[in-house]
Amino acid sequence: MNATRLLIVNRGEIAVRVVRAARELGLTSIVTHSEADADSLAVKLADEAVCIGPAQAAKSYLNIEAILAAAREVGAEAVHPGYGFLSESADFARRVVEAGMIFVGPDAELIERMGNKAEARRTALVAGVPVVPGSPSAVADVEEAVKVALEVGYPLLIKAAAGGGGRGIRTAADEAELRAQLPLAQSEARAAFGDDSVYLERFIERARHIEVQILADGERAVHLYERECSLQRRRQKVFEESPSPALDEAARERLCASAVALAEHVGYKAAGTLEYLYDDDSGEFFFIEMNTRIQVEHPVTEMITGVDLVRAMLRVCLGEPLGVVQDDIAIRGWAVEMRINAEDPDNGFFPSLGQVERLTWPTGPGVRVDSALYEGYRMPPFYDSLVAKLVVWDEDRASALVRAGRALDEFTLEGFTTTAGLHRRLVEDQAVRRGDFHTGTLELWLDTASAASAPSVQEQAS
Repeated sequence: MNATRLLIVNRGEIAVRVVRAARELGLTSIVTHSEADADSLAVKLADEAVCIGPAQAAKSYLNIEAILAAAREVGAEAVHPGYGFLSESADFARRVVEAGMIFVGPDAELIERMGNKAEARRTALVAGVPVVPGSPSAVADVEEAVKVALEVGYPLLIKAAAGGGGRGIRTAADEAELRAQLPLAQSEARAAFGDDSVYLERFIERARHIEVQILADGERAVHLYERECSLQRRRQKVFEESPSPALDEAARERLCASAVALAEHVGYKAAGTLEYLYDDDSGEFFFIEMNTRIQVEHPVTEMITGVDLVRAMLRVCLGEPLGVVQDDIAIRGWAVEMRINAEDPDNGFFPSLGQVERLTWPTGPGVRVDSALYEGYRMPPFYDSLVAKLVVWDEDRASALVRAGRALDEFTLEGFTTTAGLHRRLVEDQAVRRGDFHTGTLELWLDTASAASAPSVQEQAS
């Protein structure tokens, strides 16, 4: 590898995760932090740390000038952006390279190409990967959208071309709703991403959200199978697993092969994820977007394949060729990930902040916790509510769900409320145990009543 000093431009559990991978590779880890994160676990574990600004993300974790100044100050040779913040900013990737450093991710041109969802759709079509019927590119105005809708058909999703994280999305059941919702979607896209371009996509009401993890070195790509991410709230993933209970071997092979084909078509270099909608009834899958970064849910893939994705991503981005071939990678067992957020699911998921007064992590075979919490740590109110990822592996899906329940029973956190209780109910639900759900299932379940007294997911999925 041609770099030894790695700047980690992120916070929380992903910063801790990259620090650990860097140490195992013999790299010096340097964590950037805001004033609010001066006592974070990532700062404590890193070899070095540098403050980049006040608590507000716009003045620290999103402040490219401050980050580059810090990089020069500490003599960084490479930059890992984690996920969120600037991880999919083509401008940031370009500025890092122009400053003489390595960006741990694909190059700026590819981020622009695949990060823009409308452009990614066009690229997928050229590569022969099926996409959800929709507009071939961003629509210029309402009148163009109405014409496209006549060809695509209702209901429709209006989606921000530069979007992510479930933001900048509106639905339209007919022309009247399209005319009303499109300007609102454009306004939301402009506010969230600085880009008001939107495109249209057929709304598949009972679809699954399945994604394929890939790893590539710019010439060759491999897949690390798929993840099932259909249990979502407000288009934010809540519970993930790998492999997907929806796919048979033939469907899995077709899906994963399409992801490799698209990655190799664009000359992708880094870890990345291709996201699809999967129609249970027809067995069809449709590419929807590519995430040009490490994903929150990458640990379930690591658990079933034995591949350290963060370490592998660092290696290929720092100049090493891909160290595995497809035949080296196989599925072993089943893994599930439960996102533990500082929110109260019985009170409308209201944010729950406070200090960690007592903390007991679950342990034992097949149990992994990715977190930046420690006893005495006070949650800052400025950032994402994710506090931990509880990941469980076992030989098969039924055993993994039982083990997940056991691990949740061992988890203790006093000081603020989390979503751990919601996950405890989910792993007991009969429909979840059968794998019988879609992207709208969890919200239907939650909307019926409070999570404590809601009817089962089975009733909602049927």
